[in-house]
Amino acid sequence: MSEATEKFDTAMAKWQEWQDAPWGRLRYAIAEANLLRHLSGDGPPLRILDLAGGDGGDAVRLAARGHRVTVVDHAPAMLAAATERAVAAGLTELITCVHADVTALPPDLAEGEFDVVLCHNLLQYVDDVPGTLAAALAPLQRGGLFSVMAINRHSAALTAAVREMDPAAALAALDTDLARTQTFDMALRLHTAEEITPVLRTLDCEDVRHYGIRGFCDYITDDARKYDPAFYARLEQLELATTARPPYMHTARLFQLTARKK
Repeated sequence: MSEATEKFDTAMAKWQEWQDAPWGRLRYAIAEANLLRHLSGDGPPLRILDLAGGDGGDAVRLAARGHRVTVVDHAPAMLAAATERAVAAGLTELITCVHADVTALPPDLAEGEFDVVLCHNLLQYVDDVPGTLAAALAPLQRGGLFSVMAINRHSAALTAAVREMDPAAALAALDTDLARTQTFDMALRLHTAEEITPVLRTLDCEDVRHYGIRGFCDYITDDARKYDPAFYARLEQLELATTARPPYMHTARLFQLTARKK
């Protein structure tokens, strides 16, 4: 087991706590809403490949809409949790879990001709971004929808200044793409939508759309209030209204890009 895989496995409790928090719920709700902008609501069920899909946070939402989702991850504990979620939701017939690396998919997946491929929160852990994106796009059929999500480097300085009240750290964040995740205690490399968009175009993607996720939540310092159902509902409404609205998508904590494969 690699060091990265072991850290993902041993941090499961922290990860699930994060998912249940308001900021975790917003991450999945806004991402799903952005995907639905591009998926027909009255068409046949789609074949979806969720790469680095972890414990099935995206997969369960999409399977609940009737789509068939294959979750690929290299962390056994994540896949075990994804299986448990599928069972609890009564979606075992629609969710398949596969233990594999994104850049070394089994032939039946690598040549799967999927309708949708998700590559969410993987780029910050890899060194070869173009190679990883090329591998992720390979199973997608022509005209299929691709969705990539990553931590937005533009948000790092804002987070340091607003939440941590540390102008010096914010100044330093302007000139580095390195960070660290507290949940998994791992080094991260941060990106921007402006950097990843041209890479997608060189990989024969078109109609690239840019969305921001958590453009306000992470800069509201009163975390306790976010647990209030009424406040959370209003916050989610604000986030949905600004996910594709400049300038907020450029400073959101996460960026999500959708594209079609030529």
